[in-house]
Amino acid sequence: MDDKKVRVRYAPSPTGFLHIGNAQSALFNYLFARHFNGTMVLRIEDTDTKRNVKDGEESQRENLHWLGIDWDEGPNKPNSKYAPYRQSERNEKGIYHKYIQELLDKGLAYKDYSTEEELAEMRERQRANNEAPHYDGRWYGKSEEEQKAAEAKGLKPTIRFHLPKDHEYEWDDIARGHVSFNSDNLGGDFIIEKSDGMPTYNFAVVVDDHTMDITHVLRGADHISNTPKQIAIYEALGWDHPTFCHIPLIFNPKTRKKLSKRDKDTLQFISEYKKHGYLHEAIFNFIAFLGWSPVGEREIYSKDELIKVYDPERMSKAPAYFDQKKLDWMNAQYIKSMSVEELTDRTMELVKEGETEEAKRLQSIPEDQLMDLIAKTIHVHQRDVNKLLEVIEYAWSYYNVLEEHFNYDLIKDNEDFNNDEVLAVLTGLKEKLENGADDYSQAIKEVGKDTGVKGRNLYFPLNLAFTGSTSAPQIYEIMDIYSRDTDIELLDRMIKALQA
Repeated sequence: MDDKKVRVRYAPSPTGFLHIGNAQSALFNYLFARHFNGTMVLRIEDTDTKRNVKDGEESQRENLHWLGIDWDEGPNKPNSKYAPYRQSERNEKGIYHKYIQELLDKGLAYKDYSTEEELAEMRERQRANNEAPHYDGRWYGKSEEEQKAAEAKGLKPTIRFHLPKDHEYEWDDIARGHVSFNSDNLGGDFIIEKSDGMPTYNFAVVVDDHTMDITHVLRGADHISNTPKQIAIYEALGWDHPTFCHIPLIFNPKTRKKLSKRDKDTLQFISEYKKHGYLHEAIFNFIAFLGWSPVGEREIYSKDELIKVYDPERMSKAPAYFDQKKLDWMNAQYIKSMSVEELTDRTMELVKEGETEEAKRLQSIPEDQLMDLIAKTIHVHQRDVNKLLEVIEYAWSYYNVLEEHFNYDLIKDNEDFNNDEVLAVLTGLKEKLENGADDYSQAIKEVGKDTGVKGRNLYFPLNLAFTGSTSAPQIYEIMDIYSRDTDIELLDRMIKALQA
């Protein structure tokens, strides 16, 4: 790393909400900035006004904060030397047009008055001739009189950058090594300003990165084809380009293609991970391993540890495959390591936000009662859940247990169990509860001793009585979630079913 102070940027478009691919780019920029004691800039690329969505920018900020990613400069943290940080505002200040005009004056850009119909006809002809699609340069070198004639017809021009013939645009990429493109293979002269006066992405991003002193650009590998066009702009304006690092794209392991919104088996947006009860620490840790890995086999790292060990030279060239099982495992590790109190608070937040049907159901429960229910549920299931939404589901099933209908035939028709023994266990425990026993573990042991029933034959019927399942965690802990009256009612229901 040279002596120049590191400045990186995460530059989302508010055309959608923060998804896993955005988060990957933001996270690697964050790790890079923090590891090298640099500056992270949040810049909003909002020039595509037709596709911008309401609250898109706010969603980006809120979900970045939830992940644990912060920035040093941005719309809410302006530095007067570099502000503003929204491209629409920068365009209003004439920042881009200044350099557009410079390229026009140098003869390195020109006005193009081609209509949409003419361009469509050109593309159709190229397809018919099996040519790669490209702009044919028809307006390059046109006279001022021809331009005025077009304007007299009411045509509004775009402005195109003129690519030199047979020129190599190359760079040394942190992740991919040496990369080179020939100018003849870039699709011809490209638009740098639209007819409405808005700069295009490939032009605005160059001006922004240069005027904001960005030293390193870390972004998805799908931007590789944009990079030579941007380097062409840098060269034309006499600027040095930043160091590039193209991050591996995230692939669906089933389709072996880039993760897309059509992949219904994978959550797409960070807000979805939040409402399903994934912990932000686990998501941060998981995303850090999508396209990068530290030395060694260890996989669980705190944010501070990742900042310390981050080495951009260990970025992968290969696609990063999204492993749902690994994410669930990692989230479970974080859940196991947290206190019941912390997990209760986070689960309560999910319930109050009410982003899922499961959460909404619990909102009718008085808060003190709900906190107690959730805490007890976590105490029982902390070792076996992958996400907090499962805690919410368990909590509702316990709260609503008397509305459930259990299938007692699992024992009644099971040759492995003696009906009289099962009834002896159930009635024995019911009597102890009615007589005031409050140590449920001890009460179950005493029933086993009194009846001579032990092991599976003792716990199988109790699991079924209190959960409707033949397999459950420590059943005495689940009994403690219910009121004593509910415990007695559940036992009585099963007794009556077996006696029928």
